[in-house]
Formats: sequence, C-alpha cells, structure tokens
Amino acid sequence: MKHMKSLYQLLIGIGQYLKPAVLLIFRLAWGWELFESGRAHLANVPAMVERFQSWGVPLPHLNVYISAYTEMFGGVLLMVGLASRLISIPLFFNFCVAYLTASHDTVVNFFRQDPSNFIDDAAFPFLITSLLILAVGPGLISIDGFLKYMISRHANAAGSAGNHLDLADSRPTPGAAIHSSAKMQ
Repeated sequence: MKHMKSLYQLLIGIGQYLKPAVLLIFRLAWGWELFESGRAHLANVPAMVERFQSWGVPLPHLNVYISAYTEMFGGVLLMVGLASRLISIPLFFNFCVAYLTASHDTVVNFFRQDPSNFIDDAAFPFLITSLLILAVGPGLISIDGFLKYMISRHANAAGSAGNHLDLADSRPTPGAAIHSSAKMQ
C-alpha cells in the first residue's frame, strides 16, 4: 500500500509538472481553431446569414458578426493566455447558442439517442474548451500566468516591507513577538 501511495504521488507530481505545457498546447490548438472558425464566418457573410436563418438564430446578420468576432478575438486571447477566464464566458455562451439553434434536435433528444451525437457535434470541443479554461485557467505559460506571478511578487514584496516597517517603528511591548509573528503568516 505504501508503494502504491508513493507511485500515485509521483504520478500527481508528473501531472503538475506537465500541466502548464499541456494547457498551453490545448489553448494554442483550440484558440487557433476558434480564430479560424470566426474568420470563416466573415469570409462569406451572406452564406453564414442564410445558415443562421435556417437554424432560427434571431437577428442572423448581427449574430454572424457577434459570433465571428467572439470566436476570432476569443481565439487570439486564448492563444496568448490573456483574460482567458473572462473570454471563456462569452465563448461558452456562443457555443450554448450554437447547440440550442444549429443542433437543437441533438439537445432536445439528448436522453433518447446515442450520447455520441452530442459529443460529435462541431460545437462540443469549443464548449468544453471554454469550460476547461474557465475552471482551471490558462496555466503558468500565459500572459495571465505572468501577471499573476508579478502581482503576487509585488504583494509579497509590499507585505514584507510593511511588516519590516511595522516592526522597526513599534516599541517593544509585552506580547510584541506574538503580534509580529502573526503578521508574517
């Protein structure tokens, strides 16, 4: 049992080590696909408007542009890892609308048909990508990861400077050691 536990901990450690690279590859692949999908919407707007009309999308002309630019800008933001969690919300909404309009029968008959019909839908990987990035973030190899690092580094530097000043400016009083050690935690 002890051997199994250490193997499992090793597996977790390897997974944690691979996580940033895997998220980067995932973001690059699906971000590019999103960008290409949005660009395809704009390449032939009249044809896309017809498709949106046939699916029953309200205001099809406007929604072609909304969907296209959401996918294009969302794809670019995912690839670089900037505002990743934020952009995954409109992307998720975009692909929910795609399911409810273009794949309406698949959604309505979800429990009466083969589940692979839902999974094989063109919107599925984009929907899952937006949920994954919303849930776990873009990873360390991203602009968001760099900003998080810089903010925490600045906060730690400011916090330790604040503790240093508090300790230097305070007069020794009974219990001061307890008070200062509580601040450092």
